[in-house]
Amino acid sequence: MKRGVGYWRIILASQQDLDATVIGKRLKIARVSADLKQAELGVRAGLDEESASARISSYEKEVHSPDFKLVCKIAAVLDVPEAYFYAVDDELAELILQYHRYKKRNPGSTLIINP
Repeated sequence: MKRGVGYWRIILASQQDLDATVIGKRLKIARVSADLKQAELGVRAGLDEESASARISSYEKEVHSPDFKLVCKIAAVLDVPEAYFYAVDDELAELILQYHRYKKRNPGSTLIINP
């Protein structure tokens, strides 16, 4: 089946909307858990001091979505893995966080999950 350009624009727009929704939700949870203000997080992640608060707010409110490079910087500041921001399922997001914490406490160890 041949699909036109309009079809792919809808698919891409839907993915961007999904990214903004998931990232915004997870960003706010992680920021509040880290006890950081929006401006403080933004500045620590390398955003301009004057726009840091507004930009983080726009990400949390799902108006805009940060690019992957900025997500990596934010993840480093918040000490969470980048994958956490993209997990659609809440249980998977929590599992990603738990695994990250486990690996930090137990470097070099192997985690075996039996079904």
